[in-house]
Amino acid sequence: MKKIGIIACGLAFLWGGCDYLDIVPEDDVKSIETIFEQRSQVDGWVATCYRNIPGLTTLTGNVAYTGADELVGNDVHRYVGGMIGTIDGFKIGDGLQQVLHPINDSWTNKSYYATIRYCNTFFENIGNTLNMEQEEKELWTAEVKAVKAFYYFQMVRKYGPIILLPQTIGIEESINDMKRPCVHVDTCFKEIVRLLDEAIEVLPLRAEKEAMRQGYFHKESALALKAQVLVYQASPLFNGNPSYASFRNRKGELLFSATPDREKWRRAAEACDEAIKVCEDAGWGLTKGYTGKATSLLNTMMDIEQSVQAPGSVSKEIVFQTKTIYSNIASPNYFFAHTLPYFCNATILNNPPSDGSMSPSMKMVEMYYTKNGLPIDMDREWKYEECYTMGQVTDVTTYERVIPANTGVLKLHLDREPRFYACIAADRLYWRGAVVNQSNEMKEPKIITARKGEEFGTNLESLQSYMNQNRSGYWLMKHIYTDLLCNNYEKQIEGKGDLPKPLIRMAQLYLWASEAWNEYLETPDDRVYAGIDKVRARAGIPDVKEAWSQHSTNPALATTQAGMRQIIRRETSIELAFEGQRFWDLRRWLEAEKELNEPLTGWNVVAADADGFYNNYQGPVVVWEKRGFLAPRDYFFPISSEVVQVSGVVQNPGW
Repeated sequence: MKKIGIIACGLAFLWGGCDYLDIVPEDDVKSIETIFEQRSQVDGWVATCYRNIPGLTTLTGNVAYTGADELVGNDVHRYVGGMIGTIDGFKIGDGLQQVLHPINDSWTNKSYYATIRYCNTFFENIGNTLNMEQEEKELWTAEVKAVKAFYYFQMVRKYGPIILLPQTIGIEESINDMKRPCVHVDTCFKEIVRLLDEAIEVLPLRAEKEAMRQGYFHKESALALKAQVLVYQASPLFNGNPSYASFRNRKGELLFSATPDREKWRRAAEACDEAIKVCEDAGWGLTKGYTGKATSLLNTMMDIEQSVQAPGSVSKEIVFQTKTIYSNIASPNYFFAHTLPYFCNATILNNPPSDGSMSPSMKMVEMYYTKNGLPIDMDREWKYEECYTMGQVTDVTTYERVIPANTGVLKLHLDREPRFYACIAADRLYWRGAVVNQSNEMKEPKIITARKGEEFGTNLESLQSYMNQNRSGYWLMKHIYTDLLCNNYEKQIEGKGDLPKPLIRMAQLYLWASEAWNEYLETPDDRVYAGIDKVRARAGIPDVKEAWSQHSTNPALATTQAGMRQIIRRETSIELAFEGQRFWDLRRWLEAEKELNEPLTGWNVVAADADGFYNNYQGPVVVWEKRGFLAPRDYFFPISSEVVQVSGVVQNPGW
């Protein structure tokens, strides 16, 4: 295995005329042939092909977690960093992407193209392995085809048209031959789907795979990825986007189609339906049915919490996941390192304790529905005009251990949907995490006191850009295990074993199906409502037709294609909030320039009383102003200017 590691490093860091294509050095050819003689060494090669996926679970590796408008950070995250370095997603959200040294560059950092090169080497050499049965070779080949498709997809949604590498570039080829052009974006999608279709034919269901190989692609996850790929291909960013209609490669070939193709939505919808059927038949579904809490609302909130959790890799909802191991040097990438409040004092590898410095934005707080499953400004029973004033909970029984009785609470936080209470911690609500008293006994839930000088609040006199400080007045509960004590949280979470992060959940498949059928059909029918209503049922809110017909100020909205488009997109943003999906969804919907140029708002966290904290009830205040999304340029990442100069690849428009 040592030899494999040496060769892997040699391949990953090789520089050549087109370094991103990762050409094999001549001296390593015989070494590769030797590796592929033995099954055990080939198994290590397959593992290397999957090496980049876990990086998508970290704050530093996945800019989508912090690059949209969901979380408010500060300059410590952007420029100072610490043990984990800077969190570059915040820089992208601020409009600081650049072409000289692109942020989160996947074209030249030897990640995806280098690993695609590993996949090709596998295909070309697996036939020479001596101690493997043909059936096992075919299974491993299918696993590698699926992961190659995954890497292609990551590149396409980041860069648009890319260079495809169907086979290894031989060492005998000239530098000029290595300078290959990008191809039409539909050609890219077609190749991704081809690889997945070939893999799906061979891959067994997850339950039929050996336990040690269940972390690799199986039939359900490959079908789910295919559904995602086709949904993206059909979306406005890629499907007849007028801003890119004249974009050509260096051969003068067009890279986008000028006219939208509605049939792409049909293919996407059918792929979603197929993935859903296979998954449901195999026992997958939405996480629901928890009964261990005192009230129906608390049980629903636990269903929502567990929908993104998979202790010991066990989850019936997370169809495609990747490991995040919490016992290594990557530990400071925990969400809780920056989302748990000060009082938890959860130290990270002997570094400063949790600081609550990554906090939900007001946009996300207000995005969650009312208890009737409607936007707060469309529910005729919920007084939107009073939402920034104070009130008290009236249904004490329903909101037991969620909202304290006889306590002044902002009306914005009253009568909201279960997902709001499961994912957002707000002033004068109950903290959902477990706490103990000085005798180490469980005590009643802690009330969140968020104003200056209070237990959750700051002691600083003003907002400090270069200090870790909660800026919005909210805390993120999503991704937190509320059965664990705040103190020593990181030690307890290690005790749960590997805790994979979701890449595709069943909830996404249901929402994609609703979206795709809505875009294909002229008038919504049951195919549109079925998926979204399953997600809403688990969330504890009425289905779409009931909510809009019985409680909305605009009942007709749920009956038209345009109205359902608005409803489905909002439902998607709520259900998948803080999972690294909104960053990409806003781009594929062509809504990013509208949503990502707005300042981020919250409350006046340096005020010591309710009047000051809530801005005298006049509405939220700006807590982070630096924002920037330039359309159409920022819909795709730039390719490094050095690569453009050396390789001849055409730069993405606007860069």
